[in-house]
Amino acid sequence: MAGYRDLLRTPGVGRMIASQLTARFPSGMTSLAVLLHVEQQTGSYGAAGLVLAATSIGQAVAGPVTSRWMGVWGMRRVITLTALVCTLAVLALGVLPLNVPGYMAFGMLAGLSTPPIQSAVRTIYPKLVNSSQLTPLFSLDASLQEIIWILAPVVITLVSTQVGTTEGLLLVAIILVLGCGWFIAAPELGRVRIPRSRRSLGKVLLKPPVMLATVIGFLLIGACSAVEVGVVAAFDHGSLEAGLVLAIFAVGSLVGGLSFGHIPIGPWAIARRMLILTVGLTLTMFALNIFWLGGALLIAGLGIAPALAVLFAITTASVKFSETAEAFGWAGTGQLIGAAAGSAIAGFLVDGTGGPQGAYLAAVLFAIVGVIVSIAFVRYLPDLRDRDPSPYPDTEPVTTITPT
Repeated sequence: MAGYRDLLRTPGVGRMIASQLTARFPSGMTSLAVLLHVEQQTGSYGAAGLVLAATSIGQAVAGPVTSRWMGVWGMRRVITLTALVCTLAVLALGVLPLNVPGYMAFGMLAGLSTPPIQSAVRTIYPKLVNSSQLTPLFSLDASLQEIIWILAPVVITLVSTQVGTTEGLLLVAIILVLGCGWFIAAPELGRVRIPRSRRSLGKVLLKPPVMLATVIGFLLIGACSAVEVGVVAAFDHGSLEAGLVLAIFAVGSLVGGLSFGHIPIGPWAIARRMLILTVGLTLTMFALNIFWLGGALLIAGLGIAPALAVLFAITTASVKFSETAEAFGWAGTGQLIGAAAGSAIAGFLVDGTGGPQGAYLAAVLFAIVGVIVSIAFVRYLPDLRDRDPSPYPDTEPVTTITPT
């Protein structure tokens, strides 16, 4: 913990972490808010899963593109524009009388305009700390983001069930505006300039570590999204137990990230972390009461933040600085497609089986495939135990820090 305290004392680090967490807080609310709202309006978890899938697909398509735009027009301009459009789309989802195709259309628009906060902040991080602090910073970031998943499900479930699902989506829009405004105002966004990439869009995916980070992220988040649908279906949309169980899931991730963040990253690191997730998710298949599910998901969560930290580190260590934003955009795309697949498959399985067991089965299968991929392609994963995880410098001088 002393090492994390030193990180937070580094100029700019605490401000960037706090502002980006606030800007990304709606990401922990939107899926559940949309799920509750669409299920209430249509009476179908399958329909709600389709809307979530459309939203995630929109985010997946936009991620690499908007991330790359930041190297052309600058981070502030891109994030301001996308935040404005995304806010309007979320408001439309909440207040307009729509059928399922209408919900899907505005959900996709909200996804397409999701501000590229993660790509921006993880591109900035290597310019704020020295190379020895970068891996612990990624771990701290992955751990603290679980605050979103601890608080956001409880908040949005409370508002949506006790006040109304429309009011829940209005709250998402308000926090989106306030959070993105704080992040945009951070001076680091003016000090760090992302150089324009000279390679065509998508070429960075040809690097095996980036492709693996994208694929494994797809499987990891697919498992988590299936769990979310299963928990909501297990406790019904009118119960606070769903939000509490999802919060426990996130607490496990927070504990795991802070506990394992100091461990050097070797080629087998991601396989070990995915195995922890798989074991915990497998336990969800044996009982559906809140105490058993809470305990099983607490164990599963221990692997999430550490796994994400590994994915961040191997992505950064494998690309040039000018390619980092796009690389993280593609990694985010993999995760978002995983969210779409996980939520849609789990939603249809809940409707088809008449219970949440199908959703938990989907989560387990996603996690098992993640372990298999991590083991099968371990030779392509970098060994960062004795290596600088910072991105490679570009061949031409790039000014990244300027006086305020």
